[in-house]
Amino acid sequence: MQVNDTFGDVRVTTHCDGDDLLSAGLGLRGLAGTATRFAHPASPTPAELRQRAIQSSWKGIADLGPLGGFGTLYGSVPNVPGREFTTFASLPGARAPHRVLAQVPDDFDRKKRCLVVTASSGSRGIYGSIALAGGWGLPRGCAVAYTDKGTGAGYFDSSDETGVALDGTRARAGTVPLEFEPKGLPADAGIAAKHAHSGDHPEADWGRHVLQAARFGLAMLDRAFPDDAPFTAQNTTIIATGLSNGGGAVLRAAGDDRDGILHAVVALEPNIYVRGTGRSFYDYATEAALLLPAALAAREFDGVPFARVGAASPTAWALRCASLRAHGRLSAVMPGAQAAEALDLLRAGGWRNDVLATAASSTALDLWRAVTVAYASAYLKRDAAHMPCGFSYRALPASGLAGPSDAMVRAAWWADGSGVPPGAGVILAGGTDLSLDPTLPGVLCLRDLQTGHGGESEQLRAAVDATAADLPRDDLPILIVHGAQDGLIPVAFSSEPYVKWLRDAGRTPVFWKVPYAQHFDAFLAFPDFGDRHAPLLPFGYAALDRAWSHVSEGRALPEDAAVRDTGPRGAGPLTAETLALPHN
Repeated sequence: MQVNDTFGDVRVTTHCDGDDLLSAGLGLRGLAGTATRFAHPASPTPAELRQRAIQSSWKGIADLGPLGGFGTLYGSVPNVPGREFTTFASLPGARAPHRVLAQVPDDFDRKKRCLVVTASSGSRGIYGSIALAGGWGLPRGCAVAYTDKGTGAGYFDSSDETGVALDGTRARAGTVPLEFEPKGLPADAGIAAKHAHSGDHPEADWGRHVLQAARFGLAMLDRAFPDDAPFTAQNTTIIATGLSNGGGAVLRAAGDDRDGILHAVVALEPNIYVRGTGRSFYDYATEAALLLPAALAAREFDGVPFARVGAASPTAWALRCASLRAHGRLSAVMPGAQAAEALDLLRAGGWRNDVLATAASSTALDLWRAVTVAYASAYLKRDAAHMPCGFSYRALPASGLAGPSDAMVRAAWWADGSGVPPGAGVILAGGTDLSLDPTLPGVLCLRDLQTGHGGESEQLRAAVDATAADLPRDDLPILIVHGAQDGLIPVAFSSEPYVKWLRDAGRTPVFWKVPYAQHFDAFLAFPDFGDRHAPLLPFGYAALDRAWSHVSEGRALPEDAAVRDTGPRGAGPLTAETLALPHN
C-alpha cells in the first residue's frame, strides 16, 4: 500500500505506565470525574490535551454514572497499553485535510487479526467514537482505526490566524500543518469550524472517509508488526461501527465498499438518508427548530424532563406561536390552539408522540438551531465570514465577555469542543433581531433554505441529495441498533426506511429497535430523565459481539425481535433484568 500517496507524516506515540489507549490513564472513575486540569492552562501539553479529549469523548457518549451499569453490566475500562499512529489525510479533490488515527494495543491478537474502524459521532473530533469502538475493540485485542470524517474541533481563529497542529496544540498558520487552515479569511471573520467551513461538503464523503481509515489502520498494523505484514482485508477481520453521524458514516461506507474491505457493519442510531423515502436530517431538524418551541405550550409536554428548562418559558412558547401566526405558518388565533396546531403539523410530518417528548429536550437546549446552522454552511460551502442567514461563530473569553479569544479559551478548544458551536468558549452569533422572539429570523431562514425556491435552496437540496445512501453488497452483514424514543434522529425518518429499503432490495439486515432508548446515553445520569429511559450503548456492544461471532466463528446472526420490552431503567440502578440484552 502506498501510504504516502494519501496520508501525511505519521506521528507515533507510546502509551503505557500510567497512560494507555482506552482512558489515557484515567480509568473508569477518572473518566467519569470532573474535567482534567492543565498544569499551565494557556499552554497545555499534547499529553494533557489528549487525556482531556479522550475524557470529553467518553463523557459525551456513555452514561458512566453509578446508576448506568457501565463496568458492571456491560463494558469495562481496563489498562490497554499500546501505540497511536495519527496523521492528516485527504481525499482526492478535497480542499481541507482531516484526521485519521490508529490505536494498536500491545496485546494485539496477531493470530486472530481484528481491526475495528469507526467515525466520530456528531461533528466531534478524532476520539469521538472511543466509547463505542475503542471500548469494545481494544480490550479484546483489536486495533481501532478512527476518522473524524472532515469534522472536529480544530477551530481556526481568524483574529490571529491560529489553528490546531497534529499534536493538538495551537499554532499559527504557515508554521506547521494544521488540522484546518482556511485561506483568505478577514481578521474579523470569527471562528472557523471544519465541518461548517471546509468548502468540501464532507458529509457527502463520509463513507469514503471510513474506508480510508480502514486502509490507514491496515497500513499502521504493517508498521507496528513488520514481521507479520502485510495486513489485508483477506487476513484481518474488519468491523465498521459508529453511532449517530458515525453510524450513518459506516452505513455509507457499506454502500461505497466496492472492494469488499468490510466484513460487518454495526450502526447505532445512524443518521442515514434514503433517497425517496424517510427524511433528511436537515429537513426534520429545521422543522423541529421552527415548530417545537410553539408546540411546547401544549399540555402533552407537562412533566416531560428537559422539555421546559433553560430560557424556555410559557411566555417564549406563546411568542413563538404568535410569531408563526404572524408569518402565516399557523392559522389558529388563541395560544392554546396555536400550540396544538404546531404539534399537529409535527405529527403530520411523521413525528411520533414519544419521540417528540425527547425531541423537546433538544429544543430547550437550542440544539436544533445550532446544528442546522453548521449543516447549512457546509451544504452551501460557505466560509466563516459568509455563513448563511447572518450567522457567525465568535469566541467567548474566560472573562465571559464576547470579544477576541484569549489563550486559555483557545487552548482547550480541541479537547473540549463538539465541532458545532456553541460550546467550549465559542458562541453562535447572528440570525437574530430585537423582537420578542429574537431567534426566529435565523430559524425561518434555515427552514426556507429547505423548503424554498431559488439558487440557494436548490444548491442545499442537491447537497442533501449527495448524502443519500447506496446499497451495500448483498453478502455484507449489517446490524442496526436504534432507540425507539430517539428524539434527535427519529427511527421513523432514518433506520426504519433504510432497513425497509435494504429488505426490498433483497438484503437481510438485523434491526434492533430498543424500547425506551433515546439518543443521548450521557443524559441518563440526570435525575428523572434516566428514570424514564433505557441506555442504547450496551445494545451496541451486544450487537458487536454478535457480529464478531458471526464473522469469526460462523454463528448465525441474531433475529430482529431479540430486544425485549422490560421498561425503562427507573429511579434505581440499571439491572440485568431491566437491561435484558438479547442473546442468540
